[in-house]
Amino acid sequence: MNLVIPPLFFYVVGAVLVLSGVGRALTLGRRRPERDIQGHDPDSPEAHKAAQGRRRHLIFGIVWVLLGLFLILSTAGVLRSRLS
Repeated sequence: MNLVIPPLFFYVVGAVLVLSGVGRALTLGRRRPERDIQGHDPDSPEAHKAAQGRRRHLIFGIVWVLLGLFLILSTAGVLRSRLS
């Protein structure tokens, strides 16, 4: 029994990954003044942890975008192996 999954499924999943990754990187991965604590020392350990969290969100947002693009391109046949 062969299970055939239509390519539209992979396009939708890839698009969701791209959109989610862009949203995560732009909203959670960048510093915004309205989210900062007023009167807070930028060299404190809390500020360092917040910067690490923003960096992590930015990196994983970029990873999601790359995974989504890979899924879309491989489904479209752009990334075909020379061996097949």
